[in-house]
Amino acid sequence: MKKWVLGIGVAALVLGGTIAVRTAMFAPQSVADGAAVKVAPLVPFNTNLATQHLAESVRFLTISNQDASQNQRGEWDKLHAWLAATYPKSHAAMQREMVGQTLVYTWPGSDPAAQPIIVMAHQDVVPVTPGTEKDWKYQPFAGTIAEGAVWGRGTIDDKGSLVALFEAMEALAASGFKPTRTIYLVSGHDEEVGGTGAEAAARLLAERKVKALFTIDEGGVITSDTPIINQPAMMIGVGEKGYVTLRVRADAPGGHSSMPPKEIGTINLAKALIAIHQDQFPLELRGPAAAMLDVFAAKAGGMTKVAAANKWLFSGVIKGQMAESPASAALLHTTIAPTMLQGSPKENVLPQSAEALINYRIAPWDSSAKVLERARAAVKGMPVRVDFTERPPREPTALSSSTSTGWQMIVASAHAGHPGIVASPYLVVAATDSRSMAPVSDDVYRFAAISLATSETKMIHGTNEHMTLKNLESAIAFYARLLATAAG
Repeated sequence: MKKWVLGIGVAALVLGGTIAVRTAMFAPQSVADGAAVKVAPLVPFNTNLATQHLAESVRFLTISNQDASQNQRGEWDKLHAWLAATYPKSHAAMQREMVGQTLVYTWPGSDPAAQPIIVMAHQDVVPVTPGTEKDWKYQPFAGTIAEGAVWGRGTIDDKGSLVALFEAMEALAASGFKPTRTIYLVSGHDEEVGGTGAEAAARLLAERKVKALFTIDEGGVITSDTPIINQPAMMIGVGEKGYVTLRVRADAPGGHSSMPPKEIGTINLAKALIAIHQDQFPLELRGPAAAMLDVFAAKAGGMTKVAAANKWLFSGVIKGQMAESPASAALLHTTIAPTMLQGSPKENVLPQSAEALINYRIAPWDSSAKVLERARAAVKGMPVRVDFTERPPREPTALSSSTSTGWQMIVASAHAGHPGIVASPYLVVAATDSRSMAPVSDDVYRFAAISLATSETKMIHGTNEHMTLKNLESAIAFYARLLATAAG
């Protein structure tokens, strides 16, 4: 008995010592802080004028509808003319090309051997859900300036970034700035409905043998109430999840609802959906989520640091806690979301075919082929068919470096306006135009230097979208510093 007690005591000491040593030595291994980068001085710009410009941009109805025939093509033309008239100095410094309605600007650098950089912001916005207009404090396309903000659809997604980029470039051009690296500005016209414009722009750049040092687009922001550390953090997207939708179809005899048979298509479909949804992809602590945890744990200290330093022992606990939030759980696995159902055209008719669409956001370590295989396995033996929809799957992007020169330039430029805020890699669960630039860039990043609380992100694609003047000023300053630092 004494030997057992002694053995347990020794094991506890060894375990405790191992945990203590690993915790003491713990530090994020693959995330640079940008401290080695000397940031260029900020050129002056006019925030009041920029505010007016953002308000004006909102009034162009560059709305990408699901049915493209409903789009007002002339609104894009008006926006393009407005950009040229509003930013004459940057337009004089750059060459503009049209790829359909997508804009590709080139600001030639003096050193042809230096890798260029690509900056991005899209022109289109999503519609306002019919019936919700009354819920807006100010009309969604009026571009109202009130309460220290510009209100309207697109102020954040993504005309805020588009205007901030042009304000920064206009200020740089006015100051006499001459880039060493070539700067490309790509502004897609249809990001909200697939991004074919950005794809075409990427093909154009590939034909010209462009290989940029980095691309930066929308995606992450400065979260003011970051979980774990409960303080601001720069969430810099280093990759995007993939996207695929499956169609589940159950065929049945149909007929009159007054004489329902044993086999009803809607019931078979419901059983199939339950089976697929219950077979969730496992949570995995890897990729950007693991790097993010390490950064936050080092900042937070305490038991959070202990757990992150000893994932071999605490990974189950970590994953369990992250799973409590849909937002953090989405970083750890491929998600399954049944979104659309279709059955009978009339309430008293049994459907001859019932269908459902299931949307998946694919984790970097999974694939669309794996999604289809898993769904089919879940419904094996059931009278249903599972296939891809007509929309081609988009695989997860490659993950960009969080130690590269581009990463460090971005972090350093952001820190110049927001000192002391920790910068973390982040996995973007939605999709951006920047994914198309992977073939023409060493690294692709997704970040806007605006500060939002977690609750405020609901206004993106939602009601009462607005950009505070403080955030607009921050975004302009970030782009101005980054362009001057990276391309100067």
